[in-house]
Amino acid sequence: QVQLVESGGGLVQAGGSLRLSCVASGRTFRTYSMGWFRQAPGKEREFVAVIRWSDYLTYYTDSVKGRFTISRDNAKSTVYLQMNSLKPEDTAVYYCAAGPLWVRTASTYNTWGQGTQVTVSS
Repeated sequence: QVQLVESGGGLVQAGGSLRLSCVASGRTFRTYSMGWFRQAPGKEREFVAVIRWSDYLTYYTDSVKGRFTISRDNAKSTVYLQMNSLKPEDTAVYYCAAGPLWVRTASTYNTWGQGTQVTVSS
């Protein structure tokens, strides 16, 4: 079983950058695809990005392409989300998740972190 702990959120001005980290415990981290999701107040949780465990293949939602980069370091059991050119609409609680499939569907992920708040001011 994998457990996840996110960090790196905070308050940043529009156009700024943040890097989120998600540290996983558990020996099976290397076999999981790792995703980032976010949830803004009053909205449903939405997919942001995913990275596959086997070949590090990535996939992003359209609204973050070219601005966000997901990466992972299996030796450190850590997945990152580098967020550049942040916009006020990126404000949300960001969650990392682990699952067996390289997909954007939240229900397929069986382990979630507690979330970290990202606030982008205009």
